[in-house]
Amino acid sequence: MHLRSWGCAGAFDFYTYLHRMKFFAPICGTIAKLCVTASILVMMACSSSKETDAEWVKLFNGKDINDWVVKVHHHDPGVNFGETFRVEDGMIKVRYDQYGDYNDQFAHLYYKTPFTSFHLSLDYRFTGQLQTGAPEYTLLNSGVMFHSQDPRSMPKEQNWPISVEMQFLATLDDGTARHTGNMCSPGTDIVYNGELYPDHCLNSNSKSYPREEWVHAELVVYSDSLITHIINGDTVLRYSKPTMGGGVVNGFDSTLWKPGTPLRSGYVALQSEGQPIDFKNVKLKELR
Repeated sequence: MHLRSWGCAGAFDFYTYLHRMKFFAPICGTIAKLCVTASILVMMACSSSKETDAEWVKLFNGKDINDWVVKVHHHDPGVNFGETFRVEDGMIKVRYDQYGDYNDQFAHLYYKTPFTSFHLSLDYRFTGQLQTGAPEYTLLNSGVMFHSQDPRSMPKEQNWPISVEMQFLATLDDGTARHTGNMCSPGTDIVYNGELYPDHCLNSNSKSYPREEWVHAELVVYSDSLITHIINGDTVLRYSKPTMGGGVVNGFDSTLWKPGTPLRSGYVALQSEGQPIDFKNVKLKELR
């Protein structure tokens, strides 16, 4: 059995097949474990070899966001309301000092071109206080969207992009721990452990990090196949097969809504949900 010739997607599909067929039963558990181990090793080797074929590209140049497109809920694409996204001290800062009431003005900053298979790397830290009027669930909550629709295809009153989110959370001020590097799925579905995941968000197994601490996040995406979340060097979540579907997104152009359509590529975007946050060292490698 020459698993290496399958590539990463094939190896992951083999793993999913074994899981779905319940090959972990005692009668053939040892064989299955060997097969699963082999397929995971193939994926790791494939990932390593592919990443050497491309150079890191800085999506954020540390000076401006001219290569990015802003979309704020209640505003047209390209309008950076209240300077939500601004560049200071070599960082992209998300701030609300020009807002007044938050008014559900969820916002995203999109890199100018879409990607298919890639390795994204960035650092983030939460800071400041939740903006007045922002929903309670957005406290110390942000993220990076990927495989997103084009922001220019979003009507003024669309709240979130149809996309997949690598969600960032921080430890609450009362000490309550919260995982980060989670998955949320606005307008999308994903497959987890071989089955369609029924909920909007899926927790990772990461440690919890406090406000004001820099956290290093990486996202490895193979089109609509394997997706991996990495926090401070630890792999914290894996899932696959994102498709259009699910709920949460409102106000979208109905002509774009095609449930079940695989999400094989799309835009990367930094999120603003009412909590000040800083981003730096945003870079990406395309994978083939």
